[in-house]
Amino acid sequence: MATTSPGATSSFRSTVYVTGKASGTLIASNLELSFWGGVNAQTSEVIDRHHELSGQYLQDTILAIPGGRGSCSGSGVMLELLLNGKGPKAILFQRREDILTLGVMIAEEMFGKSIPVVTLQKNDFRELSRLNGQYTHVVDGRVSTNDTNDPLNENVPYLSGSQPTKSTSMVELSEGDQAFLDGVHGEAARVAMRIVVRMADLLGAQELMNISQVHIDGCVYTGPASLAFAERLRDMGGKVRIPTSLNSISVDQKRWRAQGIDPTFGEPAAKLADAYVDMGARPTFTCAPYQLESAPRLGDQIAWAESNAVVYANSVLGARTMKYPDFLDISIALTGRAPKAGPHIDINRKASLIVENPRIHEVKNIDDAFYPLLGYHVGTLAPSEIPVVVGIQSLAPSKDDLKAFGAAFATVSSAPMFHIVGVTPEAAVLDAIVIDGPQLRSVDVDMKDLESCWGELNSAYKNQPIDLVSLGNPHFSLTEIRKLAGLCRGRTKKDDVAVVVTCGRTSYGLARQGGLVEELEKFGVEFITDTCWCMITQPVIPPSKKAIMTNSGKYAHYGPGLTGRKFYFGSLADCVEAACRDGVVEGKPRWLSNNVA
Repeated sequence: MATTSPGATSSFRSTVYVTGKASGTLIASNLELSFWGGVNAQTSEVIDRHHELSGQYLQDTILAIPGGRGSCSGSGVMLELLLNGKGPKAILFQRREDILTLGVMIAEEMFGKSIPVVTLQKNDFRELSRLNGQYTHVVDGRVSTNDTNDPLNENVPYLSGSQPTKSTSMVELSEGDQAFLDGVHGEAARVAMRIVVRMADLLGAQELMNISQVHIDGCVYTGPASLAFAERLRDMGGKVRIPTSLNSISVDQKRWRAQGIDPTFGEPAAKLADAYVDMGARPTFTCAPYQLESAPRLGDQIAWAESNAVVYANSVLGARTMKYPDFLDISIALTGRAPKAGPHIDINRKASLIVENPRIHEVKNIDDAFYPLLGYHVGTLAPSEIPVVVGIQSLAPSKDDLKAFGAAFATVSSAPMFHIVGVTPEAAVLDAIVIDGPQLRSVDVDMKDLESCWGELNSAYKNQPIDLVSLGNPHFSLTEIRKLAGLCRGRTKKDDVAVVVTCGRTSYGLARQGGLVEELEKFGVEFITDTCWCMITQPVIPPSKKAIMTNSGKYAHYGPGLTGRKFYFGSLADCVEAACRDGVVEGKPRWLSNNVA
């Protein structure tokens, strides 16, 4: 409960996750924020053009948001902000937040820089958010505001009801865990185990567990801090102890020079990838590790980072992973141990939100744009809770449909998974995957909701021409490349519209063997491997007043902030049609228009 006193507007009780003292102007929002794709790591500007804080700068502020969302790379952006002096002075959350807090912990553990991180009770957070713009103090968990920029008074006693609550360690370590902490396996492994244990404390885990494989997202270059972290671990002698794959990196490692990438960006980005390979990770360089032969199976305990990959692994494969932040992923790879918490445990995989509309499956002639629209909407309905979708079993979504659904869902939700009754492996029947209790709630979805999402993802002006079709976010599968070839066959692309596909090396190699790459390159498609659209900048995406078209709900959301350009969203067929029709996009799909009352 908040309290008041002379000289202070309000004071709030908090739980401390990272201690410290700070003062600054409060910037508050009741909407979750992804730092990757949502905050510029070099300037601190909020660049998520769909967020109410868009255009504001976080430097030297006290930031209050309910939690993070979207990409696991948010921890990397947080580390970058703290090391380049552009970060907030403190962060206040409504609930426990793993990704951004881990970024602060890494800054403290590895570089000696830190800011306070605390959580407030729900009602207190809501009251605090109404004080947006006031000067705010955080002193080891005591949060207070006043009307003027009064200096921080560290000697003010705690107000009644505002005494902070510190989290205490509950982790029971095995002899092997203690050996890591004692430095038996080297300095890199010792530091990694400290990070793992500290995160276990944050999560409230009582023990650590063995992990069978890791997918690392920390290989994305967010700036000098991400490279310094990886090279420091490598130079300490870090070596992965379990099979480890690498996410998309920030450049096409083999061709970035030929693509005209500025060496001041290309060289450190390539060095970052090399550092992880030096530590024993496989150079898979894909944001879709579920397309690899090494993909986990039902029930496998894994540690994956990258938001869409985590959601796909949990939801579609039935493997078990938390939404691991960047830097925690390599820490787990160096030790083979992870906190036994989150979706690793049965009860934490249950849904608390039922999303249903029995008529939605009656929609005629839907195309592949349906699934990212539905995923995006479900993500907004469930920003932090696991949902279960009812009523689309008869549509028989493919693996690529589920990939598109999950990527859009993970863009606007921090939840690690979803269920679809009759489709995903743990949801044979509804009763098997919902929680039992008053927290369970239900919401209906209709076509008007999807129309609203379509409008939000289509930021381009009416009749604004395009000059780029962006495909492969997440990375295109071999099936999608084959489908694209079928759509392009017998068509002629306009010369002033580029069509670019990003995919992993494995899918590209298989497509080349099958003659699909050669066929599509004759049509005018360019393939880029190793990297993905959320990392691609100039000159691959040149400055232009024209719009970009994509079939990715994820990229349609992040793209305007990342590129400064307007976007069209549509089906794969719509993308090909636009590339062949002078870059003109027809508009809303017929299946959506015809079914909106």
